Amino acid sequence: MAAESDPIEERKARLQALRLAAELSAPPENDADDGDLEAAAEDGEPEVVIKFRNYVPRDEQLQQLKIVPPQPPKFDDPLAKAPEDANDTEDTLVSIAPKKANWDLRREVAKKLEKLERRTQRAIIELMQEEEKRRQAAAGGGEDDME
Repeated sequence: MAAESDPIEERKARLQALRLAAELSAPPENDADDGDLEAAAEDGEPEVVIKFRNYVPRDEQLQQLKIVPPQPPKFDDPLAKAPEDANDTEDTLVSIAPKKANWDLRREVAKKLEKLERRTQRAIIELMQEEEKRRQAAAGGGEDDME
C-alpha cells in the first residue's frame, strides 16, 4: 500500500508546483481591475452612469439622463393589403380537409327518406285534388246561380 501512495503523492506535488508556477508567471487580473477602480475614484470621475429606460425621473437634472425609447420600424402587414388571398386559403383548406364519413348515415336513412317522399307526394296530390274540387264547386255553384 505504501508503494501505491508514493506515485499519488508525487503527482500531487507536481500539480501543486505547476499551479504555483502558473500563478507567478501570469499577472493577476483582479489586482489590475482594483487599481483602475481606485484610480477612477481618485480622479473624481463617476463610474456608474444612470440610464432611465422605464422610469421617468421628476428631478430636472435627472431628466437629461432619460433615454428616449427606440421607435420600432413600421410594419406593413401583407395580409391587410390582400384580403382576397385570405378567402382563397380558406377555400383550399376546406378542399384539402377530409370530409365527414357520413355515407353510412345516408345509407341507413335512405329507406326512411323514400317512405317520407312517398307520403309527401301523396299529401300533395290529395291537396291538389281537394283544391280542384273546391274550384269545381265554386265554378259549379257560380253557374247554378246564373241559371
